[in-house]
Amino acid sequence: MRVIVFGATGMVGQGVLRECLLAPDVTEVLVVTRNPTGVEHPKLREVMLDDFADLSPIAGELTGYDACFYCLGVSSVGMDEAAYTRVSYDFPMAAARLLAPLGEDLTFVYVSGEGTDADSRLMWSRVKARTEREIMATFRNGFAFRPGFIQPTHGVRSKTGWYNTAYTVIAPLVPLIRRVAPRYITTTDELGRAMLRAARGGYAKRIVTTADMR
Repeated sequence: MRVIVFGATGMVGQGVLRECLLAPDVTEVLVVTRNPTGVEHPKLREVMLDDFADLSPIAGELTGYDACFYCLGVSSVGMDEAAYTRVSYDFPMAAARLLAPLGEDLTFVYVSGEGTDADSRLMWSRVKARTEREIMATFRNGFAFRPGFIQPTHGVRSKTGWYNTAYTVIAPLVPLIRRVAPRYITTTDELGRAMLRAARGGYAKRIVTTADMR
């Protein structure tokens, strides 16, 4: 497979990128990024983009791929709905609209989050639900992945400071949580492998929960 990754410098994207580079059936990984990943690998190619709402400057780079893993996201803390919508709806839909005509069998995986609900009182939840719905309407192989708590592994770190602090506090309890509540916790490497599995052979459900990933 040839794979595109958006958001490869974030916590989820770092994990997904690692698994793509390790997978023997992935021959090329194209990272679309604003900043270099700092990763060097013979499979890896990076293209820089300043405005993720407008992919026209790199449109010629995006042909011939089998899957797109959209991991770019942001915490809604301190953001109003317009700003959050730009990142969590406008950006992924710009990628979806450009990629959809390039391959009807392309798999598009959008990383959403547990608790996403179109009828929620929470702004982030409604925005992501709208994005999920339109991604799945755009691609017949479109998936919404809804991880709950994500344990970073293999040196992966979040760019969100409070998440790193929270994980440092919670880390000693993670083995216990994985035993008593495995349906609500996954790791960055498990998430990446599950996304690759969906790209290889599809999945029975288009909204994929943590339990499904595991």
